[in-house]
Amino acid sequence: MDCTKIGASIRQLRQERGLTQQQLADGLHVSHKTVSKWECGLGCPDSALWERLSALLGADLLKLLQGDLDASRPDPGNMAKVRFYVCPVCGNLLVGTGASGVFCCGRSVEPLSPTPQPEPLNLRMEEMDLDYYISWEHPMEKDHFLQFAAYVQDDRVLLIRLYPEQEPAVRIPASRRDGCLYLYCTKHGLQQHKLKF
Repeated sequence: MDCTKIGASIRQLRQERGLTQQQLADGLHVSHKTVSKWECGLGCPDSALWERLSALLGADLLKLLQGDLDASRPDPGNMAKVRFYVCPVCGNLLVGTGASGVFCCGRSVEPLSPTPQPEPLNLRMEEMDLDYYISWEHPMEKDHFLQFAAYVQDDRVLLIRLYPEQEPAVRIPASRRDGCLYLYCTKHGLQQHKLKF
């Protein structure tokens, strides 16, 4: 552990949160002199304090342990690089357009990659009012269903959560621009379908 880097990170995060050394010390039940020592690189927090310290500072524990608070590169908003994440523990759905570390339930969550389809999905599309109604055949059972559909164009993402026993269909706003429809099956993973209008 590099105590100097960690101390600088603690100081930076403390100041970003608008906390004094005393306030941080009170939250950790240590003296303000202890916090001052850490920030000067003269020692590191005890292992029992790390989890509470990361919560008080609103920081990722691993990044804090590494003393690495380098900013991610700015997200240019390129929807072609959209990434979908599903927590393997709670099933939370997360979406991002840039490279970043995503955590849920205390675990790192990897982005989903489209997988080859076991069989072609026969998408049916009809225009209804100002929407397209897209449907397909899929078992929507408790242990095998489509968890979400996402329609991605070059400047937007429309995310639709789906549930067991629900009809396997979505409505998307009518547009004359092409896009991609992503479907996430709990058994077969993420599928990608190009939509041409």
